[in-house]
Amino acid sequence: MTDISRRTIVKGSVLAAALAATPATAQATAGREPAGIPLVRNRLTLPSGLATGDVTSDSAVLWSRASGAGRMTAVLRAVDDGGEVLRGRGSFERTLRGPRATQASDFTAKIHAGNLPSNTRFALEISFEDDGGAAGEAVRGTFRTAPDTGTVNGKGRTGNTSARGGLPASSAQSFVWTGDTAGQGWGINEEIGGMRGYRAMHQTRPDFFIHSGDTVYADGPLAETVVEKDGQVWRNLVTEEVSKVAETLTEFRGRHRYNSLDANMRAMFADVPVIANWDDHETTNNWYPNEILDDPRYTVRDVNTLAARGRQAWQENMPIAESAALWRPGTFDDAGQYQPARIYRKISRGPQLDIFCLDMRTFKSPNTDGKEAYTTSILGQEQVDWLIREVSMSKATWKVIAADLPLGIIVPDGAVNQESLANRDAGAPLGRELEIAGVLSAFKRNRVKNVVWLTADVHYCAAHHYSPERAAFTDFNPFWEFVAGPIAAGSFGPNDMDGTFGPEVVFSKAGRFPGESPRDGENQFFGHVQLGEDNSFTASLRNANGTTVFSKVLTPER
Repeated sequence: MTDISRRTIVKGSVLAAALAATPATAQATAGREPAGIPLVRNRLTLPSGLATGDVTSDSAVLWSRASGAGRMTAVLRAVDDGGEVLRGRGSFERTLRGPRATQASDFTAKIHAGNLPSNTRFALEISFEDDGGAAGEAVRGTFRTAPDTGTVNGKGRTGNTSARGGLPASSAQSFVWTGDTAGQGWGINEEIGGMRGYRAMHQTRPDFFIHSGDTVYADGPLAETVVEKDGQVWRNLVTEEVSKVAETLTEFRGRHRYNSLDANMRAMFADVPVIANWDDHETTNNWYPNEILDDPRYTVRDVNTLAARGRQAWQENMPIAESAALWRPGTFDDAGQYQPARIYRKISRGPQLDIFCLDMRTFKSPNTDGKEAYTTSILGQEQVDWLIREVSMSKATWKVIAADLPLGIIVPDGAVNQESLANRDAGAPLGRELEIAGVLSAFKRNRVKNVVWLTADVHYCAAHHYSPERAAFTDFNPFWEFVAGPIAAGSFGPNDMDGTFGPEVVFSKAGRFPGESPRDGENQFFGHVQLGEDNSFTASLRNANGTTVFSKVLTPER
């Protein structure tokens, strides 16, 4: 297409969606249809596809966005691994009526599906019905519920089989994780096949996907063309909302709509449940509460205002299962002020695995040099107490901490200040390090075993082993941290490490130069975990072409 720009195509699709949402009477009046000629109603469509999220052994959040106002309907059917509907034993079919998608939620809607059979694959069909009762487009996907928490050695508590066509119940599962989508000016380039890293993750056939944050880059405008370092021209698909930094709620919403234009992402989200974290770029780079921006690109300088809008857009578009976000993207207090749902949460994935999703942004202290002699926050006391309590109580073999910032990597915010908790001082914990030291010490005190930290953020991949024998702070048990990303953004790193918690860089791989594009896929990364029937935890780091660059097998401590 040389005569019509991609921008024009996207604007045309937005206009079509707007017309689909226009009442039939208004369309008839505008078009001055002759009397007696029936008006064909435009069906509601699902322009962003569908997604499932926070899937446990008996529940799932079902998500989609309509092209206009309408009521969400979801149909669930148990199927075998070939997609055939199960009949007789193991059969399951349910139709769920959800909330109305309205302009107040950017026409997004969620249904919380509960009381589902464990370890069961479902065929999912989502559609929206308009106010006149007409059914819209139906989009299909699939997902599998987690193994039952009582499953031991491949059998349920009573030795029953699951609904997988009579096959024995299995606790083995796999998942992928990464972060950083459409950053540093690198958006959807259809000439190279779009965001190919999502296709590579999808091809591993994971049971779920942890997005470790920077799900969008609200502070990173996209241009139609970018000249790369070697002279090649990168061509972005561009929409109006991504052509500047996001400040209005419409612009923040537009960032999420933009990413869903990528066919690879839509296909993966239709098949693979999401567990979503957020980080800084859902709002703006390296932000913290109460910050006032000194950035000439912004007319809104109050970060709290930007963060509230960014968070609303994020919650509208992520299938998260916090109770206040199931039926709408948050709640409103008596004064009409937006009160978002809690982000940090636990997702149980059967006897082998619990996922603990952190929120390292909402309660964050200002970015300083990090060398305060007193505790400053990156989690906040309420979240710290929750994390210690829930991890200590977990009966799962593996406890995965899904963090949006790394522990030992130094992440500068300017010449002096630090963005994460590492502070360039290899001595005893200071500032934010004191908060994490308290968490690690509590895990040791409570005899917690088999904790693994997974994160992204720094735009390269790495494997770190932390041990008290190398550390200035020694009151903790050894553990691993695996870092992945970016999946579709500029490559950076590797960064220096802080020695307070004794990290050893067992492996790292970074881009060839700062901001390298995702063109060849060699320096875009995701992580993959395979949980074995023997309770092994195999973590591998892979590039966006699917090639494994590092692998480590962990065996559980008994």
